[in-house]
Amino acid sequence: MSFAERLKELRTSKGLTQKQVYEAVGMSAIGYQRYEYGDREPAYQKLIALADYFDVSLDYLVGRSDDPTHH
Repeated sequence: MSFAERLKELRTSKGLTQKQVYEAVGMSAIGYQRYEYGDREPAYQKLIALADYFDVSLDYLVGRSDDPTHH
């Protein structure tokens, strides 16, 4: 699963709007939308913020693992 797919899956599975997520991690609407659409990939600071927000591992967020727990 790609980063964009995983990000959208996490957001929708928690019943969140894009606005709730991008405001919580301190980014712009267009920046977040580009992540979900696969047009852009985040810098590591935003990856960490998103993983922390969703309480998943970085490997899970970027599609390197199907295990969302932190190791």
